[in-house]
Amino acid sequence: MPRVRKIPQRMCVGCRVMKNKKELIRVVRTPQGTIELDETGKRAGRGAYLCRDSNCLTLAIKGKRLQKALDQDVGSDIIETIREKLQIC
Repeated sequence: MPRVRKIPQRMCVGCRVMKNKKELIRVVRTPQGTIELDETGKRAGRGAYLCRDSNCLTLAIKGKRLQKALDQDVGSDIIETIREKLQIC
């Protein structure tokens, strides 16, 4: 009998809904302290997940949830990069 693999679930910091990890975008604070988008989902550092929806990004910024999840202020340049990524998807 084949083993059933569990699909990793993560919570969006914007809408706070649990979704499959592959459906979300990961924003990571690297050990060097920079905040970047994590395309692979495997980079080292503290991560926060967002839905591929601009409303979730707005909620995460408005409630300072993204900053709290990463334990660091998120610059406007990074927010713009995330917005551009959301429009591509």
